[in-house]
Amino acid sequence: MRRALWVVPAVMAMAAVGCESGEGVVVEGTAPATVYDGPLHVPTKELDEHTPRALRLASGAAGRALECVGEISNGNGPDGWSRDDGGDSPEEGLKLYFDLFDSGDPRSGYRVERRETDRVLYSYDVGGRTKVAVVVAKDQRGRPGWGPETSASCDPSELPADWTASHGYEIWTDRTGERVATTEVSSRAGDDHCGWRKVHFLDLGGDTYARDPEGLLEPGMLTAAHDDSVTLPANSHDTGYRYEKRELWLSGDRRTAYVRTPDGVQAWPLLKAHVACK
Repeated sequence: MRRALWVVPAVMAMAAVGCESGEGVVVEGTAPATVYDGPLHVPTKELDEHTPRALRLASGAAGRALECVGEISNGNGPDGWSRDDGGDSPEEGLKLYFDLFDSGDPRSGYRVERRETDRVLYSYDVGGRTKVAVVVAKDQRGRPGWGPETSASCDPSELPADWTASHGYEIWTDRTGERVATTEVSSRAGDDHCGWRKVHFLDLGGDTYARDPEGLLEPGMLTAAHDDSVTLPANSHDTGYRYEKRELWLSGDRRTAYVRTPDGVQAWPLLKAHVACK
C-alpha cells in the first residue's frame, strides 16, 4: 500500500479515458437555440485560486460560451503544447487537446458551434445548451498548426447521467429529484493504486467523511471509528440528498454523516484532513 499524504483540500477530477460508445470526437449536429456570438479570442488571465471568477478569466472565450445551470467547474487558457504538436485541421487541434489534457470531460460528441478563419469553437451540448467548450486556434505564436487555445466546462452533474455513471461520478439528487453539483455534495470510491478500493469518501459543504470497513486508512485520519450498523441519533437530520438507494443524514455537530440504505444505517466519521496518495 502506498503511504497516504495529508494535504489541503483540492479539486479531485476523474479522468475520462478514450472515446465514448464509438461516437466520433466531432459529430454533425443541429445548432443550439442560442449560438455563442461573442469574440473567439478573449485575453486570458491566471489567478492563484480556483474560484468561478478565476476560471472564467483563465478560460477566455470558452468560458463565455458555456451555458451552465450552476457555476463554471473547469477552465484553462493557452498552454501545454509546442511548435511540433500542431495539427493540420481544427479537428486535429481538438484531438490534440484530449491528448495533452486530462480534463475529465467527454472525449467525443463535439459539434462545431462557430467557425472563423483562424479559430473554431467546439461545444459538447446537453439539451441544446453548451456544457463543455473548447476553442482551437491556428498558427499561434511559436506554435504552427491547429491546437487548443482555451477550454471550459460546467459541473459534471450537468452532463448526461449515463456518461457520469460510466465514468465513476456519483451524482446526488436533492429533495426535488434534481441532480446536485459535485461542489455541493459528492461521493467517490477510494483510489485503487492506494489500496483504498473498499474505502468510500463523501464530500459535503467543505467537510469529507469516509466509510472504511476494513480499516485501510492510516490511524488517526478519522475522527471516530466507522460503524456499518447504527441507529440514527435523535439530533440527526435528513439533508434531502439521495444517491441511488442511499439517504444522507447528518449529525447536529456535523462530525458524522449517516448513510441510510435498505439494509440499515452506516456511520461515516469526519476526516481530520483531506488525504491523497503519493
